[in-house]
Amino acid sequence: MRIGFGFDVHAFVKDRPLILGGVTIPYEFGLSGHSDADAVLHAIVDAMLGATAQGDIGSHFPSEDPRWKDQPSTVFLEYAYELIRKQNWRISNIDVTIVAQRPKMAPHTPAMRQHIASALRLELDQVSVKATTTDNLGFTGRGEGIACYATLLVER
Repeated sequence: MRIGFGFDVHAFVKDRPLILGGVTIPYEFGLSGHSDADAVLHAIVDAMLGATAQGDIGSHFPSEDPRWKDQPSTVFLEYAYELIRKQNWRISNIDVTIVAQRPKMAPHTPAMRQHIASALRLELDQVSVKATTTDNLGFTGRGEGIACYATLLVER
């Protein structure tokens, strides 16, 4: 067994959809990034790669590479899943925490869980997605962006 930990953060920008956990969330801002900037999926990818000692998301999908421009992060998630599967790892569970003052995440977490479980061929009860605020402290509390933490357990 191994534990993986991932972290990602993106700033809000205008004129871009807000996509988290593979789900488009109605909001006045989206997240800035080279791909679709899905901080949830990016954190999970980093946790998968970290748990299996295969680098980080930037080493596999560099921002300088035009192939990844505006790509859906589900592509990265599925790629990382195939990498760990080839080494005979399987995901036991995933636990995600989204840090955002707004928008409210609770109405969207069931769809995020479903998307992640489906993409990784997991049962729904193997995927947890929850959210918290920082009580108006820091960049997330000021509404400047979103941060996300992910942990997961892999087993051979």
